Amino acid sequence: MKIKKLITQYRDYIVDLRRDFHMYPETSWNEKKTSQRIQEELDQLGIPYQVVAETGVVATIKGQNNERVVALRADIDALEIDEATDISYKSKYEGVMHACGHDGHTAMLLGAARALNEVKEDLTGTVKLFFQPAEEVVQGAEKLLETGAMDDVDNVFGIHLWADLDCGSISVEAGPRMASADLFEITVTGKGGHGSLPHQGVDATVVASAIVMDLQSIVSREITPLESAVVSVGKLTSGTRFNVLSNKAVLEGTTRAFNKEIRKEFPEIIERIAQSTAASYRAQAEVDYTYGTPPVINDPAAAELAGEVVIEILDQDALVEMEKVTGGEDFAKYLAHAPGVLAFVGAKPEDAYPHHHQRFNINEEALEIGATLYAQYALNFLQSN
Repeated sequence: MKIKKLITQYRDYIVDLRRDFHMYPETSWNEKKTSQRIQEELDQLGIPYQVVAETGVVATIKGQNNERVVALRADIDALEIDEATDISYKSKYEGVMHACGHDGHTAMLLGAARALNEVKEDLTGTVKLFFQPAEEVVQGAEKLLETGAMDDVDNVFGIHLWADLDCGSISVEAGPRMASADLFEITVTGKGGHGSLPHQGVDATVVASAIVMDLQSIVSREITPLESAVVSVGKLTSGTRFNVLSNKAVLEGTTRAFNKEIRKEFPEIIERIAQSTAASYRAQAEVDYTYGTPPVINDPAAAELAGEVVIEILDQDALVEMEKVTGGEDFAKYLAHAPGVLAFVGAKPEDAYPHHHQRFNINEEALEIGATLYAQYALNFLQSN
């Protein structure tokens, strides 16, 4: 268990890194200080790297041959949230916070890099380290892929620290794990007028409200109850004054699904409902549907290997099953290029809050576990047939 012993020695290093990243969070495409710190650590370790996708970093650790390549991925961006914790390493940037665990992901991958660099002679292939920007806006993976970073990769592995899962528990089962995450915008065009004379106009606010209600029938009446799906409108903008009929309304929402075929059907269904509902009120509706990220579907063979690694570094009891999550993750885009697995590593603290909450935090005992899992998975994959 050479890797495990090494990571244990680096525990304080990993925790310190995580706290530093937590104090200086940066939003998507603004991760300049974060990227610079990653580069500084890699320089000290003597690990070669390239800066890609603006603030991303791809590092490479080469072993005895280049026949097999495994990639390990961590996301590095933070969220537009004003932190409300009282921890000593609280965010120093007002309105920006690591509220999803990406600070931990970055620190764990650097810890794994340090360990793997020390055992290069045991590597029977190449390990790539992806420090990916802009996961929160579902753009970073696509930009990194455009650089060709995945072209020679045989397998890819990622970790998401999970605050709903007890520390010491890890989920790596095969199949759908996270949903597709797409966006839609519906623009309703009506006819303005005086609020006291509604019959003279076409109230876009009323039309938009009707569309919101009619969209609820998609999941309940157009999708089999044996499949999970979500259609949510999160924002409705309409009107300028209390006694003026709105001539325009804009709805913004998201869809989620684990089934790729259902995902393909969403644009047509939403457009049909929006336009027909608008027409019934003498208005028009235009739909702009944007594909974000596909569902995360763990490869069976990769999931089996990850399960063996969990048992090796912890024990059988650490391997748990967890319900799939309707949140999205652009790690799915790597899985379209090579088989792999996204692991959920339990990081539930004593006082737990949900991901993206202003008081979110993690149990830092999970950092050593996650770093070990990263490194051991890479080593075992390269040694497997």
